[in-house]
Amino acid sequence: MVTVAYGASFERTIKKIRDGRVKNRVKQQILKIVNDPKIGKPMRYGRKQTREVYIPPFRLSYCYDEQRDLLIFLDLYHKDEQ
Repeated sequence: MVTVAYGASFERTIKKIRDGRVKNRVKQQILKIVNDPKIGKPMRYGRKQTREVYIPPFRLSYCYDEQRDLLIFLDLYHKDEQ
């Protein structure tokens, strides 16, 4: 069973979302990631060891540690603010 943790900036951003449709899409993607943590696109260079899932117009960044079976959701940010 995967252990799930949330970063501080991720929690703040989720609380700020007012659009119900966007919030619902984020929840659906989180459930997909929990079921299969390797679903996202692996990042390179400075963000190595992290993965991203695109939820228009946002990107959900997370990290999966296979040894500890730990899934950490890092941030949810707008595509243009990378």
